[in-house]
Amino acid sequence: MKKVKISRRKFIGSAAAVAIGSTAFGMKIIDDSSQNVKSRKDIVSIVRVKDGNTAKAVEEAIDLLGGVKTVTSGQNRILLKPNLVAPDKKYTTNLEVVKAMARIFQKSGKEVMIGEGSAAAESFNSFGDESFITKKKEILDGMQQSVFDTLGYTEMARSLNIPLINLHSGYIVEVPLPAGFAAKSLKIHKILTEVDLVCSIPMMKTHVLATVTLAMKNLIGLYPGTEYFAMRSWLHDRALEKGSKGVAFEIIDINRAVKTGLSVIDATTAMEGNGPTAGTLLEMGLIIAGTCPLATDMVGATLMGFEINEIPAFTLAHQIKMEPGNIDDIEIRGLTIEQTKRQFVKPQIVQWSNFGLKEL
Repeated sequence: MKKVKISRRKFIGSAAAVAIGSTAFGMKIIDDSSQNVKSRKDIVSIVRVKDGNTAKAVEEAIDLLGGVKTVTSGQNRILLKPNLVAPDKKYTTNLEVVKAMARIFQKSGKEVMIGEGSAAAESFNSFGDESFITKKKEILDGMQQSVFDTLGYTEMARSLNIPLINLHSGYIVEVPLPAGFAAKSLKIHKILTEVDLVCSIPMMKTHVLATVTLAMKNLIGLYPGTEYFAMRSWLHDRALEKGSKGVAFEIIDINRAVKTGLSVIDATTAMEGNGPTAGTLLEMGLIIAGTCPLATDMVGATLMGFEINEIPAFTLAHQIKMEPGNIDDIEIRGLTIEQTKRQFVKPQIVQWSNFGLKEL
């Protein structure tokens, strides 16, 4: 993929397109010194949405993994993390997928909440073709509430009696990450240290920085703007200085810092080309689920027509011996890759730069 220069207006004008240790929680690490061999493959399910029944497809995808009680055994407090980069339904997680997940968890007796730290919203840190970085709590709080309201999450959460968590601000704690790439500790919302599982529910999209944005990349939204600025500009600047390619350092660090596991990719409608906001929409009609974020993402990216080694975050994960190391190491249930694969138009890859972003 050709690397190109891109203007600040083109890159962030559309609601900020950039929005984007320890042991791993949902991502297993192979230990060279261990003689133990993993006894079974990671499982990923692929299900087609039939007759517009998204909720049924989500349920089927979870059932193929062994059922919600099996895949969340011992995990009672669950935070759902959709991709709500900005207040536009064209490039955010389908509300029906998140609602279905919330209901599945509630029915099984889990405590459910929804959390997000969006990148930008008009009249808050985005004004026409110009966007700004900010750490100001009053701006970030207003922006997040506006995103929740506009996309229907406020109404949905109220109807299901589920709290919405603004991950930009609140009680922020620092967690150690001795093996971190961008930093040796991360500041995150305290709720992320208290839940038993962060369930990533991304929309399937290409991404001009990361190549694809799926379950792992979606967790960039856990970095609080009051610490790292809206659009995580401070974080991306520091990571780039240390050699991060395709925001891989930032992706791997946050996935190792929080309790990841069950991930559900919303591929009902996907985006190809210059995502995460400026690409072209595709009707895929699929739900993809797995208990290992890396395995789930590897299947998702392969369905999009990418090679595993094209994705910087996957390359870094494999360099530090995260499993699975190969698509053949994944057991796929439901539909097959051959039945669902589609060649996505690839993004024009750019390197992170703050593009002269001004601070509010």
